[in-house]
Amino acid sequence: MTSGEFEGWSTLDKRTLPVTALTMAGVAVGAAIPTTAAIVGGGGRFWVALAWVVAGGVVLVGGGVLAELFYWKGVRYRVTPDRLETAFTLVFRSRKSLQRDRIRNVDLTANPLHRLFGVAVVTIGTGSHESGGQGRIKLNPVSRAEAERLRADLLRRAEIAETDDDAPLAELDRSWIRYAPMSFLTPTLGLAAGGGLMQISEWAGLQKGLIDWVMSLFRGIPLVVAILILLAIAMVVGLVGALGLWIEMWWNYRLDREAGGTLRVRRGLFTTRSISIEERRMRGIELVEPLGNRISGAARVDAIATGMRQNDKDKTDYHTLLPAAPVTTANRVGAVVLCEPVSPTEAVRLAGHPRAARGRLLRWWVGSVVVLLAIFAILGFLLTDVLLVIGAALGVVLLPVSVLLALDAYRNLGHGITGRYLVGRHGAVRRSTFALERDGVIGWTVKQSIFQRRKGLLTVVATTAAGTGAYSVYDAGEEQGLLFAEESVPELLTPFLERP
Repeated sequence: MTSGEFEGWSTLDKRTLPVTALTMAGVAVGAAIPTTAAIVGGGGRFWVALAWVVAGGVVLVGGGVLAELFYWKGVRYRVTPDRLETAFTLVFRSRKSLQRDRIRNVDLTANPLHRLFGVAVVTIGTGSHESGGQGRIKLNPVSRAEAERLRADLLRRAEIAETDDDAPLAELDRSWIRYAPMSFLTPTLGLAAGGGLMQISEWAGLQKGLIDWVMSLFRGIPLVVAILILLAIAMVVGLVGALGLWIEMWWNYRLDREAGGTLRVRRGLFTTRSISIEERRMRGIELVEPLGNRISGAARVDAIATGMRQNDKDKTDYHTLLPAAPVTTANRVGAVVLCEPVSPTEAVRLAGHPRAARGRLLRWWVGSVVVLLAIFAILGFLLTDVLLVIGAALGVVLLPVSVLLALDAYRNLGHGITGRYLVGRHGAVRRSTFALERDGVIGWTVKQSIFQRRKGLLTVVATTAAGTGAYSVYDAGEEQGLLFAEESVPELLTPFLERP
């Protein structure tokens, strides 16, 4: 590109340079602490270690800012009546564009540093599944005002800013925080914290001393009691971590219906996020009830919509319309979002599945536990009797639990039709109830394993361009499942059915 070709093009915000400098400085400080400890712990002098980490920090910050300056000087973007275009023209050249009529989402994200400097990251996507991010453009960063302008312009909603601030569809109720610890995230964070502490102590050469100190604390206490105390400490740490993570993700949560036909989710304490979903792209909702939340009477609501981001590791965040909240609230939000008097997830009486499905689930759950116990038994005979004791204790706990989970999973199986929606439910550890528009189904897949065939069962999968792309009704009776698929979308499956 020549300089004349830049007319009408915009640059990213120059405040990205101090943002990058502070970010890299934080990384340098985080790396400096264990590095200094490792050098000193290895016999080196403190001043030598300090000189190395300071020099490394200067190189890291300087290199990061230089790379960001290179990126900032090379990137240009513009919005034309037909396309959004970006270009990089420093040293090497590349161009990328998205057709405006294919743009499905414009999401705004701002971490604490972005908010401090008044900028935001804008991610524009088509919702396509191309690899390498070909269906997405990220502008990192632009000013907050420019981000809002791009969002309004690219979603083709001149009136998008006319949100009725007095009537959100849902907003944060601080009492919902009680559901945060009721998930598998709590023990996961606790165990991860313990593993992280051991790793840091190893880097600093202090792991042996840490282990000796812990053993001295529990000297004279039975091993089982000591393990239980450590697990309790891990659970407390995990609980604090789960609460902190929930507050960071969902503080200031608000769900609005904007005048231009867009659902907008805003949330976040330190890192704020704004996620937009066009209502004409909505094809249904999914009511998700992890076991802990279900026990406490809570559920979250996910959107089933076309054009949603699918390639992100955190894609659930971009689908979630409501965090874990009382089931009555979740159903109310589902009804309002779909513009229905009653949410389809509670309006239909679900048909149960044959008893053969119960036996299949029992065999699967109990069999999984038996395999695990067999592994402990084999390793116990080969290595140490301690594993035999642990395996026996696990068996006493896990075998009855697996039976209860299998029976619960069977009770949760169901399907039905209500108005414009087909509904299906399954799961025990994570119960999911989806309501999918019948007009949104573009095909059916019928699956039947050799074990299902022997019991007269099958799984029917509704294929759709929305959400995850496929929604399954598991272990239905053969005739039951096929009739459900035929009735849900008449004529789509009929040509392939053979009637007695």
